[in-house]
Amino acid sequence: MTVIDSQVHVYEANTPKRPWHTVPNWPAHVTGDEMVAAMDKVGVDGAIFISAFSMYRYDASYAVEVQRAHPGSFAIVKPVDPDDPAVADVVADWKKTPGTVGIRIILTQEAKREPNDPGLERILRAAVRHDFPVNILCWGNLDAGTALIDRHPDTRFIIDHLGIMQPRVPPAPPQPWADLAKVLELAKRPNAVIKVSGACTLSREPYPFPDIWDPLARVLVPGVSTAACGARTGHARSPSSTTSRPSRPSLRAAA
Repeated sequence: MTVIDSQVHVYEANTPKRPWHTVPNWPAHVTGDEMVAAMDKVGVDGAIFISAFSMYRYDASYAVEVQRAHPGSFAIVKPVDPDDPAVADVVADWKKTPGTVGIRIILTQEAKREPNDPGLERILRAAVRHDFPVNILCWGNLDAGTALIDRHPDTRFIIDHLGIMQPRVPPAPPQPWADLAKVLELAKRPNAVIKVSGACTLSREPYPFPDIWDPLARVLVPGVSTAACGARTGHARSPSSTTSRPSRPSLRAAA
């Protein structure tokens, strides 16, 4: 069985060459070579590499470098900027870039955007035109995310991180699964799937995180559209993930 990690972040150390926008509580670096070695160690065949918004914002140049060096190991996804009036051209250029399988938008409360934001409209029209699925981070703002998805029935959406707010450092909040009912309702949409990634951050117990499996079982059942499982590599409590070298169609199907 081919194993594809649905989300990893790969990044260089914070240097003047490629400075981070913010400094999360992640390891000092998880380079492409390091990620491939980690993937090989645990038998993961490939991964969807999401360019880290917190570090690089809309610059996916490192993701492109890594994918070029490891073309059988990574397919890449880039955050795109709703405030860029030429964002449709950015999406078109991204489609021409080898190894690309999607784009990402941020619709958290901190983004301060409405579901009818003109920039988001431009992005989603371009995604349909170029046959890209759209990864959407809308944790803590699921009502807005649902409204956006319902406005765009022809766009394919992947709901990042279960759609549930995940803490950057332990412990998990007292009621980490409070939005699960909203997630399950959202999963009924034919144009949306739920990405299971970072779930261990919602646990208040040590590995193997026994308190997450009952709520996850409600997501991982027939009738609920689920993308795949991911380690959210680089995040606190998450083990590194990993690869052999699968074919490009395998990675494309996982995106």
